[in-house]
Amino acid sequence: MPALNAHLASMPAGYLFREVANRISAYCRLHPDKPVISLGIGDVTRPLSPAVSRAMAEAALEMSTPEGFRGYGPDFGYPFLVRAIYKNLYEPRGITLSCDEIFVSDGAKTDTSGLQELLSPEARVAVTDPVYPVYIDSNAMAGRGGEYIDGVWSQVEYLPCKAENGFVPPLPSHYVDALYLCFPNNPTGVALTRKELQRYVDWALQNGVLIFYDAAYSAFITSPEVPRSIYECRGAKSCAIECGSFSKLAGFTGVRCGYTVVPRELFGGTLHRMWCRRLAAHSNGVSYPVQRAAEAVFTPEGRRDCKENIDYYMNNARIIRNELRSAGLQVYGGVDAPYVWLRTPHGMSGWDFLDHLLENAQVAGAPGEGFGPSGAGYFRLTAFNTAENTREAVRRICAAL
Repeated sequence: MPALNAHLASMPAGYLFREVANRISAYCRLHPDKPVISLGIGDVTRPLSPAVSRAMAEAALEMSTPEGFRGYGPDFGYPFLVRAIYKNLYEPRGITLSCDEIFVSDGAKTDTSGLQELLSPEARVAVTDPVYPVYIDSNAMAGRGGEYIDGVWSQVEYLPCKAENGFVPPLPSHYVDALYLCFPNNPTGVALTRKELQRYVDWALQNGVLIFYDAAYSAFITSPEVPRSIYECRGAKSCAIECGSFSKLAGFTGVRCGYTVVPRELFGGTLHRMWCRRLAAHSNGVSYPVQRAAEAVFTPEGRRDCKENIDYYMNNARIIRNELRSAGLQVYGGVDAPYVWLRTPHGMSGWDFLDHLLENAQVAGAPGEGFGPSGAGYFRLTAFNTAENTREAVRRICAAL
């Protein structure tokens, strides 16, 4: 038998969303006459903009001609898409970047899980808690987690985000090499103001810490005091790498396209060189039709359609938030993010609340415990279903309470 990655082999079984899907499937097998509405996994339901689909189809047809055929594309993204990302998402906010600092990928999950390869095996990381599981899992698979004891990795510093502190993480109390931040946050749905985010940038600059910043939900921000990029903060280009995604911005969960910004200012350009080298070894890039589709997101028609979809989802979030509050639940988020985070009633665990909703309301969500120890006693609902299903799911939840 070959020598195996012991860290991966010893990972605790069960990825959160797979376990949720398994419980839904088990319920549906026993009750085929009772369809379940899922507000659990953050997958979109609205169709792509026709401008996006046309661009993808035209690019695919282009590939069927001798003059339009393309093989391997540029390692880090076609210039037309890189320029579009900069011109539409960064330049209007007063952020200056060079095009070779923006790297196109097949999604933020791929990059946020891959960023840990920039760190040494001995590096220490801190994460907000609760947290998107990929950040911790990828580091644990590389050996940085330590021992997994009672749901906690011994070598990871968890920064608790609870109602008591407004879901704003404290600064790490021990030295760490890297800090993961995701705002607007998945799962809590809470966003940081520019002043609050500047505090982490200042701390990172003072302590030589690298920030991995996941901005996958920036398109959902409605509050003027909330930044859409960490680079709106003074000095952030000297301490932060930012990941973005077309998945929620433009409904690309089934298309796959994202980007990561690695400024040359980071630690004398070392991380920029390392990321270039890593991508050259790992990836042949994103297909030409997909990149043309992503470019079309920024056309007038694409912008209009994407905004309509985002407004649609945020209206769902408003319905969930307001109706559940009226039912007496403690509810958070859903203002600058498509996630609503609630405290489970009667002291139930998140997993028990999931089972309760399946049995009594035929509705599913995501237990807070699956996002980390500080998620205990909380539950996440997403706004990504249809408006009809969202209203019916909320009605059922309120009835089951």
